[in-house]
Amino acid sequence: MFAASNPITGTLAETYLRSRGITQFGANGALRFHPKCWHREEGQTQSIPRPAMIAAVTDGAGAVQGVHRTWLAPDGQGKAAVNPQRRAMGHLLGNAVRLTSQDDILVVGEGIETMLSLSEAIPGLPVWAALSSGHLGVVQLPEGLKRLYIAIDRDPAGQRAAEKLSDRASEVGIGCHVLEPRLGDFNDDLRANGKDALRQHLAGQIGPEDRYRLPS
Repeated sequence: MFAASNPITGTLAETYLRSRGITQFGANGALRFHPKCWHREEGQTQSIPRPAMIAAVTDGAGAVQGVHRTWLAPDGQGKAAVNPQRRAMGHLLGNAVRLTSQDDILVVGEGIETMLSLSEAIPGLPVWAALSSGHLGVVQLPEGLKRLYIAIDRDPAGQRAAEKLSDRASEVGIGCHVLEPRLGDFNDDLRANGKDALRQHLAGQIGPEDRYRLPS
């Protein structure tokens, strides 16, 4: 499915992300677009082809282990009016949508839009999306990581996942910080307040050793 998809530039997937205030689409090519991705409505047996944003879920070696699909409205201005609007398939446990490559730090959170919102505010941050709170808690941390930032959604499930991942990081000697949004998630913050305000909010939560990554 991922191989059959198209680069995101100039597609409805780009339109969708821009409608969410996002212009940074990740440097790894993890996001693509499929114009006719099969969708089956909850409780139905017939599938219908619909446009979708496709995300590659990869392992530590960079091999595609699964895909995540977000079905889009015909004009790209939001998600499709269907149920479910998103669905993942494949071997997801421990893997992630690696939107950018990590270096000695990594920022990991749940949603694709959430993590791209952080890139919008601070393009120098390496970001991964674990896709759900359950998967966030068990994402496999890369070798050589010195500091981990966990971008939480403001809900109980997000808090529990952050605690679980933070404990795992601490056990192997990785410093850990939690990044908290003002609203429900960081894309809510981006759309409500803009990237400059989001950058200022994040600057107060990022460790001093990483503040050089903030745009001047």
